[in-house]
Order: sequence, then C-alpha cells, then structure tokens
Amino acid sequence: MKQPKKPVQKIGATVTSADNMPEIREGQTVALLQELHILTRDGKMNQDSRRKLKQVYHLYQFIEPLLKEVLAEKDNVSLVDHGAGKSYLGFIIYDLFFKALQNDSHIYGIETREELVARSQELASQFNFPGMSFLPLSVAESTESKLLPAQIDVVTALHACNTATDDAIQFALKKKAKHIVLVPCCQAEVASVLKKNKGQSLGKSALTEIWRHPIHTREFGSQITNVLRCLQLEAHGYSVTVTELVGWEHSMKNELIIATYKNLPRKRPSERLKEVLETVGLQEMNTRFFAEEEVA
Repeated sequence: MKQPKKPVQKIGATVTSADNMPEIREGQTVALLQELHILTRDGKMNQDSRRKLKQVYHLYQFIEPLLKEVLAEKDNVSLVDHGAGKSYLGFIIYDLFFKALQNDSHIYGIETREELVARSQELASQFNFPGMSFLPLSVAESTESKLLPAQIDVVTALHACNTATDDAIQFALKKKAKHIVLVPCCQAEVASVLKKNKGQSLGKSALTEIWRHPIHTREFGSQITNVLRCLQLEAHGYSVTVTELVGWEHSMKNELIIATYKNLPRKRPSERLKEVLETVGLQEMNTRFFAEEEVA
C-alpha cells in the first residue's frame, strides 16, 4: 500500500504550524531555505542541512532578545555579520525578524569572497529584502569603510578565521556596538607568539609548564586568546557572558561570547588584561588586546 505523498511547499510560501515541518520555524520562507540549499526543491531536508539549520536557529535564540532590546530603546536596529559566507545566519534573521519591521532596520553582510557577496545580493533582491546589504571587504577593511554607518547596534562574527574575530571586536568598539556575539575561531596567532617566546619564558615561572609542550601551546593559546578577548571587552565597559554553544556538536569551536555595553568600570579589567599579557609573555600583543585608554 502506497503512502500518501507529503504536500510540496509552494515557492514563496511560509511555514505554518500545520505544515508538518517541525525542524522549521513558523513564518520561515520555504523558497529562501530552498535557495540556501537547506531544503531541496521538493521540500525535503537531509541530515547535513538539518544540522546546519539547527545551528543557525540555536544561535538565533541568543540574538533575537538582543535585537528586541535595541528596538525597545530606539526606532530601528542595525546588525553587521562579519565573515558572512553564504549568509545563512543573516538571511534567516532577516526572514524571521527584520522582514516584519516597517522601518530603516538593516543587516550588513561582510565577506571577502566576491562570488558569495554577489550571490547574496541576488537572493536579497529575489526575496525583496531591501534592508540587506553585502560588501566584499575584510573585517579590517570594513572598520574604515564609508559604506557602513558610524554606529552599529549588533555585531556578529561566527567562526571568523585568522585574526578576523579580533578585527570584529575592534570594529564593534569603534562602531560603539551595544551587543557583540562571537563564536571564536583559529586562535593561532597567540600560540605562535607563545612558541616564539617560550625559551626566554621557561625559567621565569612554573606557570610556563602549562604551554611547554607543543600540543599544550596550541590548546593554551586558544584558551588564553578568548580570555584576553573577554578582558578587553570588559576593559571597554562591556558585560561579558561566555558559554558553550550547544547545538554546534560537529565543531570543536563551541565557545560563545556575548558582550553587552553597560558602561561598567574599566580599571580592574584593564589592570587584569595588562597583568595577564605580562604573566604569559605576550606584552608585544598589547596593541591587539588593548584597554580603552589606549585607543587612538
């Protein structure tokens, strides 16, 4: 006996609670998910796309309250997504949140690969998302770009490679962002400095044993990088929360840092930041991990 076929979602339709698609949030545009290759043309989902969608939705639950908080204080909200890639996060946030706003709220996707920027621009036009822009820039370039407004409300950087996470922090500080959401990646820079200075550090403190062996140098370098990032944000008046990003099970980069500007006292975290840099022999990196009084 043949099983009845599930109804195929029409292009442009949105998911409702009656659509028997439990993985997809109500109100999500089906055709958008198909264009992002999260859904197939006949409305199906494989294991990889199901995991990808779960990742984005899980992160969205952290970002949505931040957007609402901004809108409670002002008429519109701006978000910059660094290292946007194919802009899964940006499009889903826009579809679920920004699309219903009747104001000048805007999402900017920053991505160095021009072909991905061009494709995202096409999708934004196709789905009539006027509040989305995509710029072919590095994170560092975007900090000085005149194509972005002087102030940004929410900054995200998810698995931004090399030094891009730190550049995103610097971008957020310059743009006076209210909220910053980071999933750090590729913390190799600090590990390389630890390795370079290891010889002269070994005799100074027993703590050097923590990163004496190469595998520990890499692991400790990753850990201390995020510690320094949190101290830097606190040294600029932010309240910082660090948690595990449950739901990204396939990735070892599972740390989520959320910072909210609250104009907190800077002195103690600034002192701690300087002390940690000196203790582990990273003084030469004080231009990357800087306190507020050192901003040019």
